[in-house]
Amino acid sequence: MAKINIQFLSERQIQAIHDASLVILRDTGVMVHHDDVLKLLGQAGAKVDRHTKTARLPEQLVTDNIARAGKKYILYGRSPKFAARFGYGDFVLMSSPGQFGWIDSQSGQLRPATIQDTRDAIRLGDALANINIVGAMGQPQEIPQTYRDVFLTGELVKGTGKPTRCWVRNGQTARYILEIYRTVAGGDAALRAKPMVEAFLEPISPLRLPKDGLDILAEFVRAGQPASIGPMAMTCGTAPATLAGTLAQENAEILAGIIVTQLLAPGTPVTYGGIPHIMDPGTGICSFGSAEQGLMAVAMVQIARHYGLPVYVNVGLTDAKVPDAQAGIEKGTSMLLGALAGADTFGHCGICGTDHGAGLEWLFIDNELAEYVKRITRGFEVNVDTLAAEVIKKVGPGGNYLAEEHTVEHFRRELWLPGVAWTRQSWAIWENQGRNSMAKRARAEINRILSTHKPEPVEEGLAAEIDRIVECAKHEIK
Repeated sequence: MAKINIQFLSERQIQAIHDASLVILRDTGVMVHHDDVLKLLGQAGAKVDRHTKTARLPEQLVTDNIARAGKKYILYGRSPKFAARFGYGDFVLMSSPGQFGWIDSQSGQLRPATIQDTRDAIRLGDALANINIVGAMGQPQEIPQTYRDVFLTGELVKGTGKPTRCWVRNGQTARYILEIYRTVAGGDAALRAKPMVEAFLEPISPLRLPKDGLDILAEFVRAGQPASIGPMAMTCGTAPATLAGTLAQENAEILAGIIVTQLLAPGTPVTYGGIPHIMDPGTGICSFGSAEQGLMAVAMVQIARHYGLPVYVNVGLTDAKVPDAQAGIEKGTSMLLGALAGADTFGHCGICGTDHGAGLEWLFIDNELAEYVKRITRGFEVNVDTLAAEVIKKVGPGGNYLAEEHTVEHFRRELWLPGVAWTRQSWAIWENQGRNSMAKRARAEINRILSTHKPEPVEEGLAAEIDRIVECAKHEIK
């Protein structure tokens, strides 16, 4: 199979970034806003200053824990038909775990998300073939923040058979969320044997590990769930003005998270979340669609592979506010770069702008983009059969291949056939059909899916137990 694989860092350059990260961890260290974790690091050989809450991490501590980390894992859904594999060379997509803003499908306006928005997004994510992990997409304002993540977890596992994800608020809510997953899995041992959710630790750049994030990490990994470490270092803002310096700091922050993960639960599988961005000098806002985003994503994949870890990069995103040419250029270019570099998973689907909001049209279009990119990454075969010399001889000059058996055998596998959101018709047919944009065609298809798609139903007793856990969280969390 002829495949494309892109990289631009040499082994020497990867080693230089790694070495710079080791110097940062050894000489500058990381600020750890968690007394128990700070104590663990000190016991493991870090130089800890409890007054400044800083831990300086020696090289041996770093390398030992990189080696200790698990390099592969599978997340399972409620249905045995669905799973998401990390470290196996798969192309994994996740819809957003939850945005505060929502792009209204009718008006196009940005407004707060609702419970119905979330339920629609879960149903759509369940239906879309390229969405492997279904996120909550919205943060419904009707539900108090104190237990919103518990509520959303309940909605997710009831609404889809696929693996699921929402943003977890703190260690207290994490315990209820894990109880929901244990209930779905069939108990603690079953959840450990077949993990259903991963912890996400976001170090706060520059070089800080937050208390709530560490509480969540501890709850999840001690329950046998994998982890993803993903700081969002921002060039010119929370990271140096050079891409190499940003990568060195980002890498140091990820390695610090890996060390903590392994001290909490040795052998825990980890995804390397290389998701740096730039700060736009003109606006002071983080950019999701910059050219540098794609460059750093390729570099992050190479660095993660240097450690043997599965990797998540923030590509397939855009700074655009509507599905226009800017959105297509930024999303398509960056996702293709990340995919051709060999990333396991990519920026969360369904997002509009720099985390400005989420919307169903954006999720649907991201699913279509993934289909397009997958075709490119698959490449094509070169062998006696595909070179087709005999068929060419048979058809001869001036003939055509439409009726040939060779064409029937190969065209469906060789060619990507677009879905209803795309147009390849003549101008006249396109015009007669209403001169619709991709966004309008997507909207029509979304309406069809929401009115006809039925996710695999949850057993009645299981749904009742999930609702009971959510209700307990509602009343018990203060």
